[in-house]
Amino acid sequence: MKRRTSFKAVLATFMSAYTVQAKEPSIELQLDLSVDPAREKEMLKNFHDVFRPAASKQPGFIDSKMLKLNSALQGSAPAGANYRFMISFATEGDRKKWVATAVHQRVWPLIENALSSKNYTVLLYEVS
Repeated sequence: MKRRTSFKAVLATFMSAYTVQAKEPSIELQLDLSVDPAREKEMLKNFHDVFRPAASKQPGFIDSKMLKLNSALQGSAPAGANYRFMISFATEGDRKKWVATAVHQRVWPLIENALSSKNYTVLLYEVS
């Protein structure tokens, strides 16, 4: 009987976690960036050593990546972009709270100041 009770408790925990996930999908923000080649190393160091560690401490943070464009295998690459920045949070509310923090106001310019253009595309995706 104890096995049946334990199994029910595990199943109930799993179902409640699944229900929470089903209510609000996680999100991913993607930015196509034109990083100044002369400041590329500086930007990457700031991303890995300052920005990502600060973001990872925020509630709801899932992951963040900086992708360097290699080639467009089909279609056209974003005009002028040589990097894609990606950050994922459990909810859009979590992401908005992070953007409003003093920490974000301090660490994002370390990335943005290395760009040759601040006119970048920002796309928000629901993760399914």
